[in-house]
Amino acid sequence: MLERHHLAIIREVSRQGTLTEAANFLCLTQSALSHAIKKLEQSIETQIWIKEGRTLSWTQAGKSLLELAERILPQFEYAEELMQQYATGHRGNLRIGMECHPCYQWLLKTVSPFLDKWPNVDIDVKQKFQFGGIGALLSYDIDLLITPDPILQKGLHFTPVFDYELVLVVNNKHHLAREKTIEPEQLITETLITYPVTTERLDIFSQFLLPKNCMPHKHKTIETTDIMLQMVSAGRGVTALPSWLIDEYVERLSLSYVKLGRKGIHKHIYIGMRETDIAIDYIHDFMKQAKMKVLLNE
Repeated sequence: MLERHHLAIIREVSRQGTLTEAANFLCLTQSALSHAIKKLEQSIETQIWIKEGRTLSWTQAGKSLLELAERILPQFEYAEELMQQYATGHRGNLRIGMECHPCYQWLLKTVSPFLDKWPNVDIDVKQKFQFGGIGALLSYDIDLLITPDPILQKGLHFTPVFDYELVLVVNNKHHLAREKTIEPEQLITETLITYPVTTERLDIFSQFLLPKNCMPHKHKTIETTDIMLQMVSAGRGVTALPSWLIDEYVERLSLSYVKLGRKGIHKHIYIGMRETDIAIDYIHDFMKQAKMKVLLNE
């Protein structure tokens, strides 16, 4: 019979790479681990993996169980963590996933009053997910997802929080700073600085450059907004960011921004959550404060 500890073993063998490392992580002997899987294989009458020396090859059945483990175990762990928090008087832990690099500044302004109001709720922010933001929501790795690109899926609910325009940011003395709008062809001689995200998820590429078969002369990636804008201010390149974010920097740095195309690139920021969590009081209040913070800043 398939039990939870079987799934835990299968997941850790995949994560750790060897039976020995998986056994050490799970505080088992390797023989106990192997015996548990052997007994499971006898029960389901099929092999989970094929062992050749130190190399493991997953069977189709093994791959299916691994996918199940990656989906189911986080839900068990989430429920156990929640029950432990209730037992110790701790209200909860709000885990926020970010698919919007520039939104950290906005999030900080929302988090501060929320923490004051909910002293028994902690906040954790995650940026990297094994199966993407949507997968992290569905597998209970995060509770909220902040994203400009929601994917409608059963069991998930997305609420629009605010809209923005993506603009090209340049040094004040850059020749493009004199333009009201620019076209993709005007960036083929430029160094474009972006966050370290795949180009298909960067709107400057997917909605502006690639439809016209244009590419920048160079493409550099930088993780932090502050350093990125320092580089632009120093004339080391150009970047594309929300106009509301640049408004907070123009007084401190030598920056200007220009419209991307005559129509511009307009986006929305959404907060996604599981439909089953909509009624949770502190999650509902976080959403309320997030919208209020946007209204106060307008």
